[in-house]
Amino acid sequence: MKIDKALEAIEALGDNHVATSATTPLREDAFKLSDSEKIDLIREDVKHIMETLGLDLTDDSLKGTPQRVAKMFVNEIFSGLHPQRKPDASTFSNNYNYGEMLVEKNITVYSTCEHHLLPIVGRAHVAYISNGTVVGLSKMNRIVDYYAKRPQVQERMTMQIVQDLQVVLGTKDVACVIDAKHLCVNSRGIRDIESSTITSEFGGKFKEDSVRREFLDYIKLDTSF
Repeated sequence: MKIDKALEAIEALGDNHVATSATTPLREDAFKLSDSEKIDLIREDVKHIMETLGLDLTDDSLKGTPQRVAKMFVNEIFSGLHPQRKPDASTFSNNYNYGEMLVEKNITVYSTCEHHLLPIVGRAHVAYISNGTVVGLSKMNRIVDYYAKRPQVQERMTMQIVQDLQVVLGTKDVACVIDAKHLCVNSRGIRDIESSTITSEFGGKFKEDSVRREFLDYIKLDTSF
């Protein structure tokens, strides 16, 4: 089955799947401008691109596009660039002494490839083993969404999610697997609509074969209702 082969590929990668940096490349003056100033500048840039392509921006269907695109860039699909938008991941004491793995699977991922600014769409599966601290389930989704909302490469996004949760939870025992389609592959270039990309990051106990296998087996469970 496809999922079995995909999970086998993840296990084969193991600790060798390492990216060079988990830091999104930003200039030192990245937040010097306000959001409204950025929208104004981007609007003019988008307008110039569209006019260069020969589009008639006096047409009712097109005249609002530069403003819509600019607002979308700043307030939506790239909003995760700004550290002030980072979700507040409140933690709680594990008073019920739950010591097994917690898995949040099938978290929707909408991101943007930083090479062609085309969508990345897929699912993230995140797990951790508590060392005395737990985090609200929705916060795991919000952390995934925060790092997805920026120009990304999938490897970096996977690492960022794990590293953030490790800090929040105070443990290295965190793992993430992302399976996503890249429209820069699916809709241009080779135009392979079937392929998807799988990345993984395993920390702490998840580097152990048995623990990693348990996590991957949970991903395979049919949890549809």
